[in-house]
Amino acid sequence: MKIKSYVYIILLSLLSLYGYAQKAKVAAADKKYEHYAFIDAISTYEKVAEKGYKDEKMFQKLGNAYYFNGELDKAAKWYGELFLMNGNQESEYLYRYSQTLKSIGDYTKADKMLDQFNKKSGNDLRAKLFEKNKNYLEEIKANSGRFNIEDAGINSEFSDYGTSFSGNKLVFTSARDTGGVSKKVFKWTNQAFTNLYSSEVEPNGKLEEPKRFGNKINSKFHEATPVFTKDGSTMYFTRNNFLDGKKGKDSKRITLLKIYKATLEDGEWKDVTELPFNSDQYSVAHPALSNDDKILYFASDMPGTFGQSDLFKVNINDDGTYSTPENLGTKINTEGRETFPFISDENELYFASDGRPGLGGLDIYVAKIGKDQSFNEVQNIGAPVNGPNDDFGFLIDSKSRNGFFSSNREGGKGYEDIYKFTETKKITCEQILKGTITDMESGEFLEDTKTSLFDEKFQLIKENVTNNQGQYTFEVECGKKYYVRAEKRTYETKEGNITIEKKNGESFLSLELEKRIKPIGVGTDLAKTLNIPIIYFDLDKSFIRKDAAFELEKIVAVMNEFPKIKIDVRSHTDSRQTAEYNDALSDRRAKSTRDWLIKKGIDASRLTAKGYGESQLVNKCADGVQCTEAEHQLNRRSEFIIVSVE
Repeated sequence: MKIKSYVYIILLSLLSLYGYAQKAKVAAADKKYEHYAFIDAISTYEKVAEKGYKDEKMFQKLGNAYYFNGELDKAAKWYGELFLMNGNQESEYLYRYSQTLKSIGDYTKADKMLDQFNKKSGNDLRAKLFEKNKNYLEEIKANSGRFNIEDAGINSEFSDYGTSFSGNKLVFTSARDTGGVSKKVFKWTNQAFTNLYSSEVEPNGKLEEPKRFGNKINSKFHEATPVFTKDGSTMYFTRNNFLDGKKGKDSKRITLLKIYKATLEDGEWKDVTELPFNSDQYSVAHPALSNDDKILYFASDMPGTFGQSDLFKVNINDDGTYSTPENLGTKINTEGRETFPFISDENELYFASDGRPGLGGLDIYVAKIGKDQSFNEVQNIGAPVNGPNDDFGFLIDSKSRNGFFSSNREGGKGYEDIYKFTETKKITCEQILKGTITDMESGEFLEDTKTSLFDEKFQLIKENVTNNQGQYTFEVECGKKYYVRAEKRTYETKEGNITIEKKNGESFLSLELEKRIKPIGVGTDLAKTLNIPIIYFDLDKSFIRKDAAFELEKIVAVMNEFPKIKIDVRSHTDSRQTAEYNDALSDRRAKSTRDWLIKKGIDASRLTAKGYGESQLVNKCADGVQCTEAEHQLNRRSEFIIVSVE
């Protein structure tokens, strides 16, 4: 009585490849600070860029700032400049640029960017399908050999399947004929209509002789696949569209399947009622309950189904009503058949499907259910439970690891048989992604930082905020790639990515955030505040090069924004050459820098300049000390020290 292929619904489903970027607004400086006490680094970059200066990292920062703030048209401008300068960018920039291009109506170019993104990020659909289908037998093999199976000992020569626990009883579906006034035969199978039977489970695990279950439950039509609440007072089960002596039919005069509810009163099952989301026009079958009995899962071909049958769920409200059925989505459902759901005590969804790479017919799969009700990676549970025929109706006691499943495999006693098993090794891979968000400069833990988890296609999965230690945690899937985005007021938004190992455990990804709104005052070195590296001069020269001019434009932008600031330009050399030579060279360079700033409109009264040669080395690299070029380079620096803000 599985939902067979005679029930068809064809639904063309267009699945979005990419999620929308999460909007984030970076606030201005707190009002408790004075206006002159902060610099907006992004504003400074933009002023420099508007003058025609080009720098790859600057364009990345500008594009990111507007992208994360939801101003996609402005982001498109700076990402455009970025790709004109260097088209070989990381995959996330290809994705972000494509999204911003859509915002300005350039869908053709956006699609080209998405094509490049798919190829670069390994998400080309043709390649993905090839890889998935090429290796699926190896993956199934790796999951196999974890079960010892045998005949359950209760099978007949007819159909037996669909087990459930009710106290110390195993309740199941059977088409066996145990006598009666008349034998009613289901013409499609030439077997008796299925009823529910139960068998006591002995302490050694052996099942006693089955007996009919609940006189008020079994009817002259099909009953099957029951499930019971934890307290044993309520049951849900599948039956043909038949209640109170009346049989319902669809528009083609076929009697389909419905889920019914019954309650236990004085040892008898009574008050059989059908659930409100049933219909005469489609089948609803094979109920399963969440661990808290508050969610009912089931199979159906109702409108909104992707394939021949899908898995759905409804919430069971405190007043006994039900929410609107919700399709479990493409993470679980395919264009084929998904059916026979079961929820383990460890919050795993087991189900049967013929829409995924498997060993043949219906195979049994499992997916861990997260705390937010999302599903982790779907895995085939492997042989010997799965085989070339239909395997379905998985049921397991999570403590003993003993359970049952149904199959129509060769060598059975009837059309479908129940097998019992012991699982010797668990399959589910569980991973927790953890990290700490800190201030890049001080190392301070950043509490209440918004952290967002995205999949490899930048679809938002989850969000949370860091604790007082700057820590975040996410439940993630093994073997998947994720992006973590950290956003905090007055800081530049930052992302990192990580690929999770395919084993149980924890993974770590920490991020350092750079302040966007940076405090300044007397003694502040603007070179450090604005991340200005070395101001390069040609060997033995003191005129300003083009690459140095780009960095100095940042100083101009700040001094124009804060017209009362005065700075002292200080130039330093390494210890190579003589001290006298270095003093003279550094002094020329300092004054050349000051003169360049004056030519750009900065009043001379606001600038002083002096060279310090090798007198203020920042490391050990004095005369006669062996040092690397990188160590010498640390000493060749320019400083722009604020000496007055009034």
